[in-house]
Amino acid sequence: MQADNKPAVAVIGLGYIGLPTAAVIARSGSHVVGVDVESAVVDTINEGRIHIEEIDLEGLVQGVVSRGLLRASMDVPQADVFVIAVPTPFDDEHAPDIRFVLDAARAVAPRLKSGDCIILESTSPVGTTEKLRDLIAKERPDLILPGLQDGPADIAIAYCPERVLPGRILEELTNNDRVIGGITPRCARKALSFYRRFVRGECITSSARAAEMTKLTENAYRDVNIAFANELSIISDRLGLDVWEVIRLANRHPRVNILSPGPGVGGHCIAVDPWFIVHSAPDETPLIRAARSVNDGKIGHVIERAEGLIAKTSGPVACLGLAFKANIDDFRESPALKIAAALAQRHGDRIHVVEPYANALPAAFDGTNARLIDLDSAIDACETFIVLVDHDLFKSIPLDERADKIVYDTRGIWPDQPAQPDKPHRLRLAS
Repeated sequence: MQADNKPAVAVIGLGYIGLPTAAVIARSGSHVVGVDVESAVVDTINEGRIHIEEIDLEGLVQGVVSRGLLRASMDVPQADVFVIAVPTPFDDEHAPDIRFVLDAARAVAPRLKSGDCIILESTSPVGTTEKLRDLIAKERPDLILPGLQDGPADIAIAYCPERVLPGRILEELTNNDRVIGGITPRCARKALSFYRRFVRGECITSSARAAEMTKLTENAYRDVNIAFANELSIISDRLGLDVWEVIRLANRHPRVNILSPGPGVGGHCIAVDPWFIVHSAPDETPLIRAARSVNDGKIGHVIERAEGLIAKTSGPVACLGLAFKANIDDFRESPALKIAAALAQRHGDRIHVVEPYANALPAAFDGTNARLIDLDSAIDACETFIVLVDHDLFKSIPLDERADKIVYDTRGIWPDQPAQPDKPHRLRLAS
């Protein structure tokens, strides 16, 4: 423990959650070492720079690095609190893969001393925190681990998932409520005292398993609701209706709040977490599984509709956006990227991609001859626009610059876009 009673902290994983978390903890006055397996990430952070796009993050990182409160390393240091924020992907069968969590636990184990606290923040299947505990118990038989023996434990272990929106991560890390689930109540209280140092939102304690399920439930809830909107858009398409008008009118009901449809669902949360619940209880999750099917299937539907439009034209086609949501550089599980790459595979150099948060096309475009261009070049060169992401930059295009375009708008960002009677109808359905 530091002399000022502020815990020394190690954050394992410096990605979209780990780096902002490390910076926010450092801002509270704790000395933080961020650990990552990529040397380029470590070097970038130690120079006071960042490797991801997030509002206000670079200034914060630069400040805490210059004050000596944050440094990055490839080696796990000794610390009082270890926060694990590593990826938890799924395999081809949608089974959760927690090997990065367990690898982090193995790396932490040799550094543990009595009184330390380990907090898992990675979105995880129910029971993962207990598996982490069991692994550490095997690695460190000299320590008493919580829940395995009677009496006080040497180490506290808890689960506390992040609940943040990309583009607002710093604000939400500080102001959002947190659910802190301990292996035991004592573990939860130990973690609670840590989070109260930098979280203004309410911190609520529970069990580790309940906290794990809470995180999965939050994202499955949103996935189901988005699936309703996406299915509604496909139905509206079939019936020749404007889905945006239907939703706008339906939402005037005082107890109806339909979400916005889109080309699918992406990101490492909503597109992934529901599968963790399905995997845990496959016979009890028909609704959650159906929602995943609808949202994943929306990608193919958009490709089919875009193909029909491209077949009726001959000039360059601009695909607007690759990120999984607006105003970020995160392409994980992005439906926009999958759609644009599929079109590029079929139409080669006719496909021009506009993505303000990318310096080069991702590997999915290798061999396609598709081009990454800026927005002004797309306006000048492309007859057809396929809107896949609602970046603010795209919303800023005035009507007079796009009135003569053929537009397939999967996000509903241009409600004023006219149809051209001498060209294929503008498709403003999110389908």
